[in-house]
Amino acid sequence: MQQVKKGDTVKVHYHGTLVDGSIFDSSEGREPLEFEVGSGMVIEGFDNGVMNMAIGEKKVVNIPFDQAYGPRNNDMIMEFPIERFPTDLVPEVGMQLNMSNTEGEQFPVQIVEVADEHVLLDANHPLAGKDLVFALELVEIQPKSVIIMP
Repeated sequence: MQQVKKGDTVKVHYHGTLVDGSIFDSSEGREPLEFEVGSGMVIEGFDNGVMNMAIGEKKVVNIPFDQAYGPRNNDMIMEFPIERFPTDLVPEVGMQLNMSNTEGEQFPVQIVEVADEHVLLDANHPLAGKDLVFALELVEIQPKSVIIMP
């Protein structure tokens, strides 16, 4: 029976929850997630979780935060002057925004506090610092093709 190994491209249906049972993502109603195992396309714990699975196999993997989105980093929480917001944008707690750094790269932030003169923005991944649980079902394995040169 074929089992997943590093370098294989796999298709996986998944159901992601926090340890309290709240759902944060699922492939239900969508195509399965396709990725190359060991390539860094998914979080480390998810990559490790599919290793050695066989087509049709289902399992639940518990992924500690350090194998998921890492710990929360307080250096990624910043004050931003409220007068620098566009005049047609009323900042509210929970609002998701995109910011640009000095190199022009965009990154998502969430407003966590609104004060009179500033807003507090959090650039941590929303799942940083959280342990995750994934119910997995392996749908397909495409072995890495090997090219032989004469």
